Amino acid sequence: MNKQKEYKKFAGNEKRHKTPFKNQQKKQGKTILGTIKSVRGNIAYFMSDLDSSIVEISTRDLNTAMAQDKVEISVFGKTKSGEPMGKVVSVITRNKKVFVGTIQIYKNEFFAVPDDRKIKLTIKISKEKLKEAKEGDKVQARITKWEILPKYSEGEVLEIIGKKGENNTEMSSIVLDRGFEVTFPDKVEAEATQIANANKTVPKEEFAKRKDLRNTLTFTIDPKTAKDFDDAISFKILDNGNYEIGVHIADVSHYVTERSELDKEAYKRSCSVYLPDRTIPMLPFELSDNLCSLNENEEKLSFSAIFEMDKNTHIKSKWFGKTVIKSAKRFTYESAQDSINDKTAKYHKELAELNRLAKIMRKAKTEKGAIDFEQDEIAFELDEKGVPIKIYKKQRLDTHKLVEEYMLLANREVAEFVYKFEKKSGKIIPLPYRIHDLPDKERIGELAIFVKALGHQLFINKTGSVTGKDMQALFAQVEGKAEEGLIKTAAIRSMSKAIYSVKNIGHFGLAFEYYTHFTSPIRRYPDLLVHRMVQKILTGEKIDERNYAFYENAARHSTDQEIKSAEAEREGRKYKQIEFMQNKIGQIFEGSITGVTEWGIYAEDTETKAEGMIKLSSLGDDFYVLDAKNYKIVGEKTKNTYTLGQKVKIKLVSADLDRKTMDYEIVK
Repeated sequence: MNKQKEYKKFAGNEKRHKTPFKNQQKKQGKTILGTIKSVRGNIAYFMSDLDSSIVEISTRDLNTAMAQDKVEISVFGKTKSGEPMGKVVSVITRNKKVFVGTIQIYKNEFFAVPDDRKIKLTIKISKEKLKEAKEGDKVQARITKWEILPKYSEGEVLEIIGKKGENNTEMSSIVLDRGFEVTFPDKVEAEATQIANANKTVPKEEFAKRKDLRNTLTFTIDPKTAKDFDDAISFKILDNGNYEIGVHIADVSHYVTERSELDKEAYKRSCSVYLPDRTIPMLPFELSDNLCSLNENEEKLSFSAIFEMDKNTHIKSKWFGKTVIKSAKRFTYESAQDSINDKTAKYHKELAELNRLAKIMRKAKTEKGAIDFEQDEIAFELDEKGVPIKIYKKQRLDTHKLVEEYMLLANREVAEFVYKFEKKSGKIIPLPYRIHDLPDKERIGELAIFVKALGHQLFINKTGSVTGKDMQALFAQVEGKAEEGLIKTAAIRSMSKAIYSVKNIGHFGLAFEYYTHFTSPIRRYPDLLVHRMVQKILTGEKIDERNYAFYENAARHSTDQEIKSAEAEREGRKYKQIEFMQNKIGQIFEGSITGVTEWGIYAEDTETKAEGMIKLSSLGDDFYVLDAKNYKIVGEKTKNTYTLGQKVKIKLVSADLDRKTMDYEIVK
């Protein structure tokens, strides 16, 4: 496989020309603007702004550029495989100037070595700019002078995070390195405190402006560990035998007003970050865990989507607007499930009927082609110091699916309401839709080859595309098999990524023509914007078309922040997995093969999903080589094979928290 195709396996969703530089000058000396999309090993990949063509750049020719930097390059030749090769002429805009690293001393000089091993630099820091940081401290450091290797770039310490290896230091480092702050600025905290103090009870004037639903049965269903409750569900049987079902969302927009300090900070963060031991919230505690949280037996302001629905889930009418609610019960997923299962339990009838309706909606969604990418997720039990003492798979209950279906219902119906209002009014209505594009045909072709090598089939139509039902059929083939998780992961990677956009194209994965995020304004900024826009439509407020650019930028920024948040969450889980395995060296686990390469086999422990590498040299009984076409490692003499998805027994031989790696050996 050539480098161009290799790149496309891990690149983003950008549309790319199959012929590099189809529309550009190829002469040496011509410069091109674009972005360094990724750096892998000794090779970086540049994407042109003009036509999304790809150019390969050796890391020695990056001229201090890093991933996601905007740069100017020149093309000077081709690789052995015929792909264009270039070098960075200048860095136009740096994506990152501040790094998290550990202070080390070498020959009486101080250096910050970045945590991210992909970053090919070391920052030299003078004693005057250390801020009293000592060897072994984790710090945030900013580069003040960029130098090309082997010279050291120069920098300064902005903040001392703490001692390397301490839980608080390591978890804080993960989010700080991705640009999130772990605390709020003083002016933001002050504004939050002021608003909380002024709104200890629901103001009387709000009852006149809102639909009063305090006497309608309403409850929240959330994880045991949840601190904030931003969504609730209400249930009422109407005189005509239909149901009135409400999805009630904390009215964050009432308190976080446009261009306030809270609003600016929420925009900057765009989402909350969930680590194994903590949440880095989008909004301060006073709002997220108190004022905007739909706590049991407390009157709360909410923004609601209310549906009249018959017993077959056909929607007879819908209403959107501001409300006052009072949650009668704070359920956990487990306690709500117990109420569904126990006919004598309080609220059994209501929850059981909501569950029945949710199953009908879920089935209808599946019949339209919605894809269920559901996979096992892990959770951690931590001691008082944050050290993991247990890793377990999260249980997926009917109540999880129940809540999910009603949130999807509200999100879909709100998106359709705004979209149709825009078409009917002829006005430009900016809204951050949640969109999911059709899969890229080339990636789907590669996925089909991959699953065929594992003994399965993905149907591709004459146009080279797939439908949601084609993906459903594939998942049905692999359900319960050893390779199920592997194929689902590969399928997810072959898909376009869901993003925020003011241009609605629908959501392929959910099989929805209209979709947005309305249900979590405490933890997602786009939801807050959706609330504001829906309220403007409902009240007839003039919508300034100049807001379009703001909403467009907010959608793009929120997508970027969501990606960074997901990266931080993955790294947090990986850190805790390795930390958990550190005292299990020599132990044997049941596992499966998750990857094969020229240098080794990747395997995952079945219970903890902790992944590590098996060096080919450790196999011992033969000389093993990669059969890339069939995703196998094959012994030259014995013909023993190790294949993707294969169940294996593995022994843990090392767990390195510094390098974030683990090594296994196969036990025969």
